[in-house]
Amino acid sequence: MTRDTSRTDGDHPPKTAERSGGFGEMVKTVVIAVFFALVIRSFAFEPFNIPSGSMKPTLLVGDYLFVSKYSYGYSRYSFPGSLPLFEGRILASPVERGDVAVFRLPTDPSIDYIKRIVGLPGDRLQVIDGVLQLNGTPVERKRIEDFVERGPGGAEIRIPRYRETLPGGPTYDTLDQTPYGALDNTPVYTVPAGHYFAMGDNRDNSQDSRVLSAVGFVPEQNLIGRAEVLFFSIDDSASWWQIWKWPASIRWSRLLDGVS
Repeated sequence: MTRDTSRTDGDHPPKTAERSGGFGEMVKTVVIAVFFALVIRSFAFEPFNIPSGSMKPTLLVGDYLFVSKYSYGYSRYSFPGSLPLFEGRILASPVERGDVAVFRLPTDPSIDYIKRIVGLPGDRLQVIDGVLQLNGTPVERKRIEDFVERGPGGAEIRIPRYRETLPGGPTYDTLDQTPYGALDNTPVYTVPAGHYFAMGDNRDNSQDSRVLSAVGFVPEQNLIGRAEVLFFSIDDSASWWQIWKWPASIRWSRLLDGVS
């Protein structure tokens, strides 16, 4: 008598097919996840982090924020790799004075910059003794409580802080250590058509549109998006990978703060 050694697929599925199917599903899942991540990053929101103090007190080193890509429409710089799919912008929306915007540095488009838009096409701007002048009129500003931070040795550093209000109502805080800084007295800048004038809120420590050779006027095409909300913030007492130090280093009060 011979023994029947046949097996039904339902009882014992072939291992090779099982492994092949599992690997294929994993690849499919990864591809779909990457696709949706790229779509969201290109058309909706992109995360950015703050590496310098040029936007203090609004943004601090170690802040992580989301930038809305749809706010100003889309250009080649909206997409990974800055693919030259088209010229100019499509679905463009107006930029407003006071917006905190991320853009590609005009003198080196490989670098992302974040500053506040203070001048629109056709505006005339100048800084006199640290006070921003817009179309011949000083921008309203009021001295408020000092901005306080700790120096490398733990010493307290106090920096004069001002609340600035642009025409139309946008209000934000700026820092100005001295009215005699290198960029506190400037010539008059006239913003060309299709361009914007951007400044850092930390007025004595920001390389921005006041420095024509390094930044200059920001072309509309270079705009990436508007800063919207902080989703994470950590001080310099811990590196990003030192997770065990995060509870003491996270700036909990800044989480989910809107950027304005």
